[in-house]
Amino acid sequence: MPKVIFQGQTLNCEYGANLRQVLLKRKLDLHNGNSKYINCRGLGSCGTCAVEIIGEVSEANWRDRTRRSLPPHNLAQNRRLACQTKVLGDIEVIKYAGFWGHKSSTVENEKN
Repeated sequence: MPKVIFQGQTLNCEYGANLRQVLLKRKLDLHNGNSKYINCRGLGSCGTCAVEIIGEVSEANWRDRTRRSLPPHNLAQNRRLACQTKVLGDIEVIKYAGFWGHKSSTVENEKN
């Protein structure tokens, strides 16, 4: 059973589970600001669930790659859309600041 580390919390999930669903099911704050209310609900079209992931996850699909190729994201950033990502092993998820999670500073650094 894979472990997901997110904002200091460790949780377990099923192999192949959708990362967005794993975090939201546990009421963890995946989205920044009003993107909590204004998002595509997991369709991969808005880009507000972009996070950095360290560990084993599914390959980026065409929705993930297409949305991250559009501003304010870019494919050079080490980000993935949580809604399009399946957890395949133990991972650490890093959340960045900005409506779309596109800024270079993490959410934790913005709070300090």
